[in-house]
Amino acid sequence: MSSSSSAEVESLDEKHPHKTSHDEDSYLSMKEPDEMDIGGLGEDVERIELLPPATPAEPAPAPHSTTRSSIIWMIVNTLATIGIVFTNKAIFSDPTLKLAQLTFAAFHFFMTWLTLFTLSRPKFGMFVPKRVAVKQIIPLAIAMSLNVILPNLSLAFSTVTFYQVARILLTPTVALMNFVLYKSTLPRGAILALIPACLGVGMVAYYDSKPSADASIKTTSSLGVIFAMSGIFASSLYTVWISSYHKKLQMNSMQLLFNQAPLAAFMLLYVIPFVDTFPTWTEVPINRWGMIMMSGFFACVINMSQFFIIAQTGPVSSTVVGHGKTCSIVALGWITSGRAVGDKSIIGVLVAVGGIITYSIVMLKHKAAGGK
Repeated sequence: MSSSSSAEVESLDEKHPHKTSHDEDSYLSMKEPDEMDIGGLGEDVERIELLPPATPAEPAPAPHSTTRSSIIWMIVNTLATIGIVFTNKAIFSDPTLKLAQLTFAAFHFFMTWLTLFTLSRPKFGMFVPKRVAVKQIIPLAIAMSLNVILPNLSLAFSTVTFYQVARILLTPTVALMNFVLYKSTLPRGAILALIPACLGVGMVAYYDSKPSADASIKTTSSLGVIFAMSGIFASSLYTVWISSYHKKLQMNSMQLLFNQAPLAAFMLLYVIPFVDTFPTWTEVPINRWGMIMMSGFFACVINMSQFFIIAQTGPVSSTVVGHGKTCSIVALGWITSGRAVGDKSIIGVLVAVGGIITYSIVMLKHKAAGGK
């Protein structure tokens, strides 16, 4: 999986392990991507939603130790997220690998399963695997595949800046889906904040896709915009479905993903020969193989670090980390794109990022005041 997986991305009370099961159920119908990490899922396509495992209470570590550990894991998660986005972009810039997206997704699903398998071993004991009938999660596995493949295609045909800014649309899209399906509503202030966020993404899409007279300036193709919007819809649907599957199957996120990942990879094997265009593998440069291995490594690190972030920090810290990753990727993407500081699309970037940060502040205050 990649970058994102973002939308960018993110479960409400799953970030509050001290909540009761009744409280958790009350939030299942409303997921917000800026607070949920989904295999990608989210502002980076690798983000996944992880619930702390239900384990007996243990003595709490010293506050200083917990704070230091949390900071370390947040830094590791941020660096790995930035690393996977730019590594995948470099991989997809190779024309011989750009159209092997399903194979790449299957590889990442395998790496995700391998990570979760390792974390479930008695030596780590981070969660207890739970099996479910294959037929029950086939729709979710298909949505998971689209949630990774479409954003990856967006990254392949877009600039990093547009790809990352476009993931901001996950939040309003999920909110709209929840309103249509569950009649869930947002505070008025949050809705107002999403308006400039959407307008900002539109401005970036317009200016970033305009042809440039300077060949050194990277732009977004029409295909990149189409794949981005399709990926937003797929990621939002996956986010909403995750909510209902948690409740229906009585499984936490690690248990659910442990079942999804291998099934998604297995299903892709039947489609790969008809869809992917393969390079001559012996002619793929060694450095590309190294990047592919790095991408898989980053995926493992992101999945593991996200577990600790959710288990050890509150919603404010997690939200700050999410926006920090978004801003870092957008800034680095802008620098590497070759665009000037005065380029008009920077206005759209600032409007979109400002809108989504304002939305997060409004929602955090709303929850702190006891809102649902």
